[in-house]
Amino acid sequence: MMLPSSAAISSATIMMLLLLSRASGFTKPIATSLHQICHQSSQLFASTTTNISFDPSIDVREKATSTLVIGRHSTLKSLIEQQDSYVSLFGFRPHPDILSSMHESISGNQATSSHVIVPTVGPAIPRPPHRLTLCSLRNKVTRHNHPLSLHSMTDLVKSSVKGKGPVRIMVCVEDEYPLGPIAGAISRAFPVFNRKTKSKKADAGEDGDNGEEEEEERMIHVTFLDSKGRVVKNEVEINAAREAAEGVRLACRLVDTHPEELTSTAFAQECHDLFDEDDTVTIEEIVGEELKEKGYGGIYNVGKGATEPPRLVIMTYTPPKDVLTEEDEEQSAITLVGKGIVYDTGGLAIKSRVGMCGMKHDMGGAAGVLGGFAAAVRLRTPRKIRLMLCLAENAIGPESVRNDDIITQYSGKTVEINNSDAEGRLVLSDAVAHATQHFDDSDLVVDMATLTGAQLVSTGKTHAAILTNKEELEHTAVKAGLASGDLCYPLLYAPELLNKEFNSKVADMKNSVKDRSNAQCSCAGHFIESHIDSKYIERDGGWLHVDMAGPGSKAERGTGYGVGLVLSLVGAPGFSSRS
Repeated sequence: MMLPSSAAISSATIMMLLLLSRASGFTKPIATSLHQICHQSSQLFASTTTNISFDPSIDVREKATSTLVIGRHSTLKSLIEQQDSYVSLFGFRPHPDILSSMHESISGNQATSSHVIVPTVGPAIPRPPHRLTLCSLRNKVTRHNHPLSLHSMTDLVKSSVKGKGPVRIMVCVEDEYPLGPIAGAISRAFPVFNRKTKSKKADAGEDGDNGEEEEEERMIHVTFLDSKGRVVKNEVEINAAREAAEGVRLACRLVDTHPEELTSTAFAQECHDLFDEDDTVTIEEIVGEELKEKGYGGIYNVGKGATEPPRLVIMTYTPPKDVLTEEDEEQSAITLVGKGIVYDTGGLAIKSRVGMCGMKHDMGGAAGVLGGFAAAVRLRTPRKIRLMLCLAENAIGPESVRNDDIITQYSGKTVEINNSDAEGRLVLSDAVAHATQHFDDSDLVVDMATLTGAQLVSTGKTHAAILTNKEELEHTAVKAGLASGDLCYPLLYAPELLNKEFNSKVADMKNSVKDRSNAQCSCAGHFIESHIDSKYIERDGGWLHVDMAGPGSKAERGTGYGVGLVLSLVGAPGFSSRS
């Protein structure tokens, strides 16, 4: 069957063909081709594209139609007092009294902003009136927050960038705060995925366009300022900022993409598109029936009821020799594992109408570790990194796994299904078992997932919940979260007290707890831990579980959570420290 090109086919026709392909039993190659056409044609819907630049050149100041200056309240005051630097910073000379009045109108005790339209007087080329915004961050935060309160930074940028035309964002990073986490926070304010036929929104402020129709690409220029108001030009730091932002935007785009488009097959293709031309990364896939034959009972049974087959994608990054020091060569590899349930109906234990909406976000863990892995690769991190993505759709169909079924996981343990909606731990357990059995050069396995609703009760909407078999690793993870802005906080670690929740009369364990009021979030992590190979534990291997169901999305948008945490954990160059 000949298929029309994406340029000649309408969106309605595409969707009709997709429906017909399912109803008529078209072959998988045809269905896959239709999905590819749908993916290509989807660009027709995105009427506005926001690009983010981290070019430190002062030329960008001449192009901007508005400027946003963001920093701690005390730091902004120091900057405003440097009147001789106004022209070099802004490209024009705003009146000092205007800036002082703006600063006085905002508080250092909360995140807030003030804006004004100012004339562009001074030695610069004459330009139209300019929108100038001061965004003040808290002078002090509590010990479980990033010092610059990056969540507040994202919110302020999102609400303050208005209208058309190029925007310049100047961030007062002072001398101690790395640029990468800040760049990630700013990039979250500008979502990538959009399938609206117009960019004009009914509600002002949504997605940063503030109700105004925009048909042209918008450019956001981000400049970092040190404690003396000078532009930071360090290439290593700027590059880390750029790649961190790209990683976050990749993760956000994937989380926001709807499941008809981002199938398990399409997700795997995203991986190939990212790395097929990078000889430092190899990709292996185990797909469909091959999963069953090789013993990956968790991934296979969760995904076997879907139209697109489940798959385990294994990527390995081997750093080039020229970036390694003798100390780097002695480092053990790190293995990242991501839950990639591209849609979660709950399976035969079906979710409610309300509860099912938003379940396209259930691959947020896979998106986060993929975005972090991609950024780490581009930054040529001097450490071997593996990435395992467990990709499946927990769908309803004749082949779907049933409650009461008993499956055998890759660890060899049998699991009685008592809740098909507790599927994430099943797929992750297969990958963790594989990693701890076969990767002898790895001493740390990190799994990341939107695993439980109980996580929000345990640690809230901004902090992921972490569970680890080592106290030292727990401290390392919390520190990495504070440094990266991907905040996290420890759960109760007590497998000897909690594993009884999974007791089964007919199998080694059940997949869901008996008592949902007994540290449910910890229990879910301990289920995964129980599939770690015993020899890995004997050689003192570390395991870190990250449940980011809460911080993985906000206001129906992906946040890119996990990218920064990964970059911090793997020690990506320039991300977590200043030169």
